[in-house]
Amino acid sequence: MAHGWEGELVRLVPLDYDRHFENVVRWVNDPEVTQWVIVGDFPLTKFAEQEWFERAAKASETEIVFAIETLGGKHIGSSGVHHVSFRHSNCTTGSLIGEKDEWGKGYGTDAARVRARYCFEVLGLQTLYTAFLDGNDRSRRMSEKNGYRECGRFPKRYWKRGAFRDEISMVLERETWLGLQR
Repeated sequence: MAHGWEGELVRLVPLDYDRHFENVVRWVNDPEVTQWVIVGDFPLTKFAEQEWFERAAKASETEIVFAIETLGGKHIGSSGVHHVSFRHSNCTTGSLIGEKDEWGKGYGTDAARVRARYCFEVLGLQTLYTAFLDGNDRSRRMSEKNGYRECGRFPKRYWKRGAFRDEISMVLERETWLGLQR
C-alpha cells in the first residue's frame, strides 16, 4: 500500500532505515552526486551518516526529511524542509537526487512541487527559501519551474572543488505558488 505525499512522478515518504539508509551513505560518498552540495568532500562512514539519518528520521516541527521514491517505489533521493518557523511562517527547503541514472527525468522538479504543496497546504507556511551554489544549473531550473525566484546572492560563500562559489538564494511565496496551481 502506497503512503506519503504523491506527485505525478514521485512520492515523498518518511525515511526508513532498512529501505533508505544504504543508498544515502552511497550518495554522500559519491563525488559526482555531491559535486554541487556543501557536503560530500570528506568521506562519511556509516557510523557518522547514521547519526544524521537517525536525527532526520525522527522529524520534528522544525526539521522534516523525506525519502524521494518513484511511484514504482524506487528510492532515488531525499527532500527536506528545514528551519521551519511557524512564527514567521517560513522554512528552508532542499532536495538531492542521488540515483544518477534518474537525473534529468523531472523527478527533482516533481519532488519540489510535492514538497511545496506539503509546506503550503499542510504546514500552512507563507514563504519557502532554497539555495544552491552558482553553477548548479539543474537546481536553478528546477527551482524556477516551481516558481522560485532569485532573492539574493552571497559572493564566494563556499569553497567547493577548487573555487570559491557564490550561494544563490531563491524564494517561493504562497501567492506565486497558488498562481501556478490555477
